[in-house]
Amino acid sequence: MPTEPPPTTSSETVRAALRSGAEIALLDVREEDPFSRAHPLFAAQLSLARLELDAPWRLPRRDVSIVVCDDGEGLAEIAARRLQALGYPQITLLAGGLPGWRASGGEVFQDVNVPSKAFGELVEHEVHTPSLSADEVKALLDRGADIVVLDARRLEEYQTMNIPGGISVPGAELALRVRDLAPDPATRVIVNCAGRTRSIIGAQSLMNAGIPNPVSALRNGTIGWTLAGLELEHGQSRRFGEASAASREAARHAARALAERAGARCLPVEALATPAPAGRTEYRYDVRTPQEYAAGHLPGFGSAQGGQLVQETDVFAPVRGARIVVADGGDEVRAPMTAHWLAQMGWDVAWIEGLSPERCKDRTPWPPRVALPPAPGVQPEELAAGLATGAAWLLDVSASAAYVQRHIPGAWWALRSQLPQALAQIARTAPAPRSIVLTAADEQLAQLAAHDLAGHAPAPVAVLAGGTAAWFAQGRPAASGEERLASPRIDRYRRPYEGTENAQRAMQAYLDWEYGLVEQLARDGTHRFRVLRHPA
Repeated sequence: MPTEPPPTTSSETVRAALRSGAEIALLDVREEDPFSRAHPLFAAQLSLARLELDAPWRLPRRDVSIVVCDDGEGLAEIAARRLQALGYPQITLLAGGLPGWRASGGEVFQDVNVPSKAFGELVEHEVHTPSLSADEVKALLDRGADIVVLDARRLEEYQTMNIPGGISVPGAELALRVRDLAPDPATRVIVNCAGRTRSIIGAQSLMNAGIPNPVSALRNGTIGWTLAGLELEHGQSRRFGEASAASREAARHAARALAERAGARCLPVEALATPAPAGRTEYRYDVRTPQEYAAGHLPGFGSAQGGQLVQETDVFAPVRGARIVVADGGDEVRAPMTAHWLAQMGWDVAWIEGLSPERCKDRTPWPPRVALPPAPGVQPEELAAGLATGAAWLLDVSASAAYVQRHIPGAWWALRSQLPQALAQIARTAPAPRSIVLTAADEQLAQLAAHDLAGHAPAPVAVLAGGTAAWFAQGRPAASGEERLASPRIDRYRRPYEGTENAQRAMQAYLDWEYGLVEQLARDGTHRFRVLRHPA
C-alpha cells in the first residue's frame, strides 16, 4: 500500500465537475450523525466502517473519479487507501476537507438525502403543488368527506405511524394504483409522508399523470399532524391491491408520455445485452416492491423501490453524472414514472420497455455479498466460556440501533471506525483479555473489524462464527439497552419524525430547514435540476 498521501482535488474543481454534468463521486466517509450536521450538497455518505461492503455496489465502475472528504478527523486518508486497495485508482482527497470547502465559499447542507429533499422543495416552489394543512384534512375526515389518504413512504415506515385511515402506497405505486383506490373522479386524493418531500413528489406525480381527481399533499406530513396536536395510528397494515387492467392501461399511457417529456430515454429490453459505454458508470435498478423483486428480477438489477430511489439518490447513485436504467417487471408505469423524476433531477436516465415476467427469474439477493479473506472463528459455546471467566472481550460492531435492541450479554458496542479508541475505553474497566472476539448482526462487518485489529490488539483476535444470529439461534441469553458503549452512538442520525415522542421544537426546526432549501440551492449553484412546469 502506498505511503505517500493521496493527491488532492480543490473544491472549485469539484463544483465545476458538478455544474458540467461530468461523472464524479464526492464521498464523505464520516458516520451519519456528524455527516448530517454539515456537508456539501452532493456529498454521498459512505462511512469508513462499511466501505468495503458498500463501495462495490455503490461505485460499480472502478476507474470513476472519486474525491474523499471528512471534517479533519483523519478518516479520509484511511478511506482513500482502502479504496485503492479495492481497485479504485482515481482517488483524491478534497483539499482541506469540509473546512476547505467552506473556506472556498462552498455551501454546506444539513440532514440526509438532501439532494432529493431540496428537489422536492423546488418542485413545490415552481409548480405550486397544492397542499392541505393537518387541521383541514382532519376536518374532512371528521365530516366523512369523500377522500382517500395515501401514504407514500415505505411500508415499514407507514406501520410505525400513519394518518388515521391512510393506506400504504409507496411513491412509485401511486400512479399505478390510484385509479382503483379512488375510482370516482370526485374523490379527493391526499398524499402524505413523514415530512414534506414524498408528500410533494407523490401528489405531483398524480397531477403530472393527469388523474381526474382533486389532489393535495398533506402539508408537512405526519410531523405537521403531530404539531397540530392530532393523534396518529400505529401498526396498521392497509395496503394497495392489484391494479385493474383499465387502470394499468391509463397509467401506462400517462407515464410513457411524462418520461418522454422529461427527457428520459426508452430502451427496448434487448438493449440490456449491450454493456455501458467505456468510461461511463451505469446503475441498474428494479423499482418494484421488495417482495416483487425477491420473487424474481432481471439479472444485474438491484432493488430500489421507485419512490425511495427518487428520495435517496445519494445512496443509490453516489456517482453524480452517471447513467441510471430502471425496470418495473413489465407494467411500464413504475419505471417511466420514476425516470421522469430522475430526469428532472439532472440524471441521464432510461427505462426498459417490452419486459416480460419470464425474463425476471433471477433471485440473487441485493445488495450483493462481498468476498472477504477468512478470519479465525470461535463457536458460541467457546465464547460463552470466555465471557464467563472474563478471559474474552466481546466487541459488537453492529449498527448501534441493532445493538440496543438486542445483544449478547457482556458485549461492548464499538464503531469499526473507532476501534483503537474503543479498546482503550474498555481497558479502563476490564481486566486484560486472553482473546478478543468480534461479532455483528452481519458477520462480514465483524470479519472486517477483526482484520483491522489483527496485529494491533492486546490479545489474539477472532470472529464469532455465524455472527450474533448464531448465538441467539442456540437459545442463548440476550440483553438490550444502551449499556457498555465503548464508542459514541454517531453511526445514525435520528430523524425528527422517527417515532411519536420527538420534541416539537425539533420537528418544527426540521420543517423550517426544509422550507429554506430552495434558497440554499440557489446559493450552491451545482444542482442542474429542471422542473416540468406545465404537466400534461
